[in-house]
Amino acid sequence: MPDVREKQREARRKIIRQWAKLPKERRQSMEAISEFARTAAQQNENAFAHSHRDPYEKIMSWLLPRAHL
Repeated sequence: MPDVREKQREARRKIIRQWAKLPKERRQSMEAISEFARTAAQQNENAFAHSHRDPYEKIMSWLLPRAHL
């Protein structure tokens, strides 16, 4: 299990860094957040292979507190 947790931690860091690099105007709508989360979930599906929680929902929970809504 530690390997799975580490993969998710690395994916979380990577996804949040990518999100933070986007221009502020691309982080201001639920549609943009949702689109980014869907893409990130697909690109990082191996990090969530053993997760019981939907990767999209997990990524949304990481991004929403950082969103400029």
